[in-house]
Amino acid sequence: MANTYSQLYIQIVFAVKGRQNLISNKWKDELFNYITGIVTNDEQKLIAINGMPDHIHILIGLKPNKALSDLVRDIKANSSRFINEKGWVNGKFEWQTGFGAFTYSHSQLTNVINYIQNQEEHHKTKTFKEEYVEFLKRFNVDFKDDYLFEEV
Repeated sequence: MANTYSQLYIQIVFAVKGRQNLISNKWKDELFNYITGIVTNDEQKLIAINGMPDHIHILIGLKPNKALSDLVRDIKANSSRFINEKGWVNGKFEWQTGFGAFTYSHSQLTNVINYIQNQEEHHKTKTFKEEYVEFLKRFNVDFKDDYLFEEV
């Protein structure tokens, strides 16, 4: 896009279906590298990625040539297929429907990157649901608790 300039930073958060603890430390780095490839192939910039056994956080620089929902669809569909082809879980791996997306200014990036890189530390005292609800409240997102997560 000629003469189009943007600086859009978005943290994407989504969970394993049923918030099951299926992302293993044994293969999460390979998964995160694969997701990085998906984002890069969609001509977007992956800045940070990390997660826990039941969810992941991805910080991206989004260009205006891609709809966020299309990018997340691509990430979820291709990474689910990758996990299933690798046979890393018993049964079929799926991501939960939906996602959270939160925007940041350039001056906030260091804090967001540190937050994502230190997921293990945060979750010693806080569940994913507690963390996610905090994000929704901090960003003034209306939500109904009954519809936050699909339970297995």
